[in-house]
Amino acid sequence: MKAVVLAAGEGSRMWPLAVNKPKHLLPVGGKPLIMHILEAIKENSIERVFVVVGFKGDMIRSALGDGSNLGLRIEYLKQPNWTGTASALKIAFESVGREPFLAVYGDLWITPSAIQTVIEKSRECARVMGVAHVTNPSEYGLVELDGDKLIKIAEKPPSKAKPAGWVNTGIYILDNEVFRAVERTEVSKRAEYELTTSLQHVLDEGNEVRVATIAHQDWMDVGRPWDLLEANERALSSLSYRVEGTIEKGTVLNGTVWIGASSVVKSGCHIEGPVYIGAGCKIGPNARVRPYTSIQDRVAVGTSCEIKNSLIMNGTKVPHLSYVGDSIIGENCNLGAGTITANIRFDEATLKMRVKGRLHDTQRVKLGVIMGDRVQTGINVSILPGVRIGSGSWLGPGTTISRDVPSDLMLLAKQTCVKKRLKKKGVAAEETW
Repeated sequence: MKAVVLAAGEGSRMWPLAVNKPKHLLPVGGKPLIMHILEAIKENSIERVFVVVGFKGDMIRSALGDGSNLGLRIEYLKQPNWTGTASALKIAFESVGREPFLAVYGDLWITPSAIQTVIEKSRECARVMGVAHVTNPSEYGLVELDGDKLIKIAEKPPSKAKPAGWVNTGIYILDNEVFRAVERTEVSKRAEYELTTSLQHVLDEGNEVRVATIAHQDWMDVGRPWDLLEANERALSSLSYRVEGTIEKGTVLNGTVWIGASSVVKSGCHIEGPVYIGAGCKIGPNARVRPYTSIQDRVAVGTSCEIKNSLIMNGTKVPHLSYVGDSIIGENCNLGAGTITANIRFDEATLKMRVKGRLHDTQRVKLGVIMGDRVQTGINVSILPGVRIGSGSWLGPGTTISRDVPSDLMLLAKQTCVKKRLKKKGVAAEETW
């Protein structure tokens, strides 16, 4: 069996994290998101994989290569216009041949068991859709079932829909029948050619599509910035212990910890696993890294900093006296001394975040900042919960950030001082400085 991974989309819902790289390369548990998918495919004895690329596709090619390091044969198919999943799959028509094949969306976090479940069901039918039961189906493609048969697909129903239901997971076994349906697929309300519309055509023409039920712990859609935090937690839950760097005396390592080559953890640090620390990092002295934190390569976490349940990407510096909690920090950022990311409201209500103009309830009580690449903060910057900061922005000393900041913007706090001249018996005069 061959596999097709659809990884051409731009990922606008992931702003500001997927501006400078495809969303499929965002790190989860120490490796790109798409790498978890490829490893799950390999675990199911599929070796030939076609990756459909589009937005910054060269970066995906560079990161994955020919797949030999994973025991795979990867070939790349370019989608020139990113017009939806159906048009992306169409590009793979000549490559997959006539036999049933596996198709997977490239922005999922999945385990090998998720793919195995779909493959096993394909022994009963040549067309299978993986489905999962979720509490908020309005964020997904809601499906109607009759036992294990697919009856109808509704792409992202309104938020007032019933509070729980079965949804499409984006994992399929398909045959050539789907390509005939793709040719007749009309553009959706989102101005895209949707694979789910094609599958509805397959159903309408009397062809059977079975469903395979995927367990909650084996699948999640990573379509919004805060989803990366949960995906990272899941990935780190199966982390293995490995220490290749230098650990100075006086450092405490608890739990499962991965520390890459050439990294240094200085005296007085406390690392509480599961924690992933990549290569060439400098941690401490006297820093605390708490569970479910993933620190990529060449990151500096300085004196008396605390990092908790966060993702910090390549080349970023958190030099001293800062707190980063439940946050995602992009590449090559530099946080000034005393930068604080608040991660909880006073009323402990769940945090809401606006994505593509629509306000979403993240269902998270704790959520810090979502920060793009190359952001700089001055000393004593405070960032309120659930704020997004665009790439390349500068936040001046002493600023409090309470709303989203666009890319390439400088924010400076205006300060008003009152100058008073003192005499021995009281104040003689005052003026604004």
